[in-house]
Amino acid sequence: METETIINWFVENWIENVGVATGLAYIILSVRQNIWCWFFGIISSGLYLFVFFDSKIYADMLLQLYYVAMGLYGWIHWARLDSHTSKKDLPITRLSARYTLNLVIINFVLFIVIAQLLIHFTDSPVPWIDAFTTSLSFIATWMLARKILEHWLVWIIVDSISVGLYFYRGLYSSIILFAVLTILAIVGFYQWKRQWNKTHLF
Repeated sequence: METETIINWFVENWIENVGVATGLAYIILSVRQNIWCWFFGIISSGLYLFVFFDSKIYADMLLQLYYVAMGLYGWIHWARLDSHTSKKDLPITRLSARYTLNLVIINFVLFIVIAQLLIHFTDSPVPWIDAFTTSLSFIATWMLARKILEHWLVWIIVDSISVGLYFYRGLYSSIILFAVLTILAIVGFYQWKRQWNKTHLF
């Protein structure tokens, strides 16, 4: 009976579960700097459009559209060709103090705008948290597309907060996904940092 219940749950929540699986593939491949991470990211984001709409997490729902667009951008950017038409690996970079300040300001503006839209134009039960994770996710995804090391630190914040948000909204598969994503973001940061250190030894 328990097995049948589990199977029924997986079938009833197949969109979320496939989104979780492709999301895990996305983050694992991005840690390994594998260009196919963008393919799985696009699939996962497309599925999560429906998941978040059904759960009334509207800012995250719209964020998935951005993820799809950034997935295409990241795929093209990582696969850029050099002057000899051969593939050239995009190097890992670091944020400067000025760049960090600019991103903080952009994130604050996004956060306020998204929160106000959610409060006044939707029935979202968690507008401030939804807006916070969404604005940071906009920034982190762009940073990943540019292979900026510190994007992993932003994801650690977003993913850990999302665990609590999805528990509150009853998205149990997503709780597992984002708990794993938090751990993988930590792993990704140290792996990328190790590689960056190797290429910047004097």
